[in-house]
This record gives sequence, C-alpha cells and structure tokens, in this order.
Amino acid sequence: MDTILSIAASNLLSPLILFFVLGLAASLARSDLSVPEAVAKGMSLYLLFAIGFKGGVGVAENGASAALGMALIAGVVLSAALPLVAFVLLRGITGMGRTDAAAVAGHYGSISIVTFVAASAVLAERGIAHEGYMVAVAAAMEAPAILSALWLASRGGRDAATTAAEPGLWREIMLNGSIVLLLGSFLIGWVTGPDGMAEISGFIVDPFKGVLALFLLDMGLIAGRGLRESRGVLGPGALLFGVVMPPVGAAFGLAAGLLLGLSTGGLALLMVLSASASYIAVPAAMRVALPEANPSIYLTLSLGVTFPFNLTLGIPLYLAVASAATGG
Repeated sequence: MDTILSIAASNLLSPLILFFVLGLAASLARSDLSVPEAVAKGMSLYLLFAIGFKGGVGVAENGASAALGMALIAGVVLSAALPLVAFVLLRGITGMGRTDAAAVAGHYGSISIVTFVAASAVLAERGIAHEGYMVAVAAAMEAPAILSALWLASRGGRDAATTAAEPGLWREIMLNGSIVLLLGSFLIGWVTGPDGMAEISGFIVDPFKGVLALFLLDMGLIAGRGLRESRGVLGPGALLFGVVMPPVGAAFGLAAGLLLGLSTGGLALLMVLSASASYIAVPAAMRVALPEANPSIYLTLSLGVTFPFNLTLGIPLYLAVASAATGG
C-alpha cells in the first residue's frame, strides 16, 4: 500500500498530471482557455510518431521472437473478451439499454494510446525498461473490441452482422490515422533501428514530455467539457462503472502478462492497455456501426471518467501491482 501511495503521490505532482488537472479545472470553471484544433492534431501526430518509432527501435535492438507473436495474440484475445466483461458489469450496475451498453463496452476492450504514452513516460522516469513490442500490442488491441461490441448489439435483434460487413466501416477502422501512424512509425523504427534513432533523437526524445504535457492540458479541457455537458445523462451507476472497470480490465491484463512472462515494465503496460478505454478509434467506428448509441454516454465515460482515473490513480496502482508480481 505504501508503494502505491508513493507512486501515486509522485505521479500526481508530475507536470504531466498537473497540466491535465489545469485543463480540467479551467474547463469546469468555464474559462476561455483553449488549444487550437490544428495544434492539438499536430501534438497527437507527434506523440503517435514518437512512441511508435521508439517501440520499433526497441524491437530492432532486441530482435523479433516468439514472445512478440504470443503477446500479439494475447492482446487480440484481451481486446475481444474485455467488452463482454464490461457489458455484463455495466448492465448489472446500471440496467443500461443493450445498444448503449454494447457501444460503451467496445470502448473498454480497445485502448487509449495517450494513457499508454503517459504510462511509458512514468516508466522512463523511474528507469523501468519494457519490451519494445508493447507498441505493436497496443495497435493490435484497437479493432477486435469493435467486433465484440457489434456482436453484443446484434444479440438484441439488431442486424449488426450486416453493418460489420460494410466495407466503409472496416476501411475507417483499419485506415484510422492513429493506427496507420502508430504502426507505420513502429515499422520504420524497426527497419532503421538504433541508427535511425540517432538521426532524429533530438526531435523525439528531449521534446517528448513537453509536448505530452501540453497535449494533456488539451485532454483536460475536453474532459471537463464532456463532464459539464453530460449532466443528467450519466447516473451514479454509470460513473461507478467508469472507475470500477479499469481495475477489472487490469486484472485480466495482469493474468495474461504473467502467463507471457513479461518484465515489470511490460506487465505494467499490458495492465494499462487492458484498463484503458478508447476515445479516438472506437467512437469513430461507433458513429458508423451503432449510430443510435448515445455519444454523450460512451465518450464521457471513456474520456471524462476513466481517462482521469487511470492517469491519476490507475497507472500508479498498476505499476505497484506489476512490481509486486514480478519482484521488480
């Protein structure tokens, strides 16, 4: 417990978290502080590029192995299975309608790449290494949850199977900019290796935390707006789900990571991926596949409730548990 509190205190007082809190507080207070959309988009592209490239370099340094393949399989299985757990939990706590519950559940099987990046920064601060291929696992966990969400919706009589077969939906999912840039940067980092890193390290290493801090300021502003606008839409049960589901998902990630024999850092990151909720790729897919689902519910839960929980309390908790589980 002391370890968790120590990590949490250190994390809460980091510039990354404090900038997020600043954005959240400014938004809730209705300040006119804002980050131009083009700037926010540029920062998002930078972060995806940097984390993908560094992950690829990590694989190049250590070499591809069966461990990479097993980790990818585990990530896909987790992404497909966690929406089923989320759906049952959400329906049990709130009694939410099937379509809305299925849409929410899909978010909790997919991942938040920004939470992953923040967790990677915490590991770097503490000098904790992790498997470079965890970036590829993150990319693999984006899409399977969407299939599970459509299957859950179809159980209520909706013809989600027909929707899932629409080429436009899967084109939007697989060519989603975040997935393309993350995987593309990973592959380029893998091909170019340490030599490639040496060429551009001044661009993607030193500025990384500063850009992430500003990006989290924008995330705080967005989360605050979502919380303001969702009043009356989300009941206590839904809000409770938003903080209960992350540790539940992390427990599944912990079990999978221990079976894979991941290092302390890799285990913590798999727990973070399993605990996070998408607010980029899955909302885009849900707008096409389940247009009748209420975006105010699934976006506010993933970005306004779960994201702040993971950023402030979840990451320290998962890291402490991973350290205890591996003796690291």
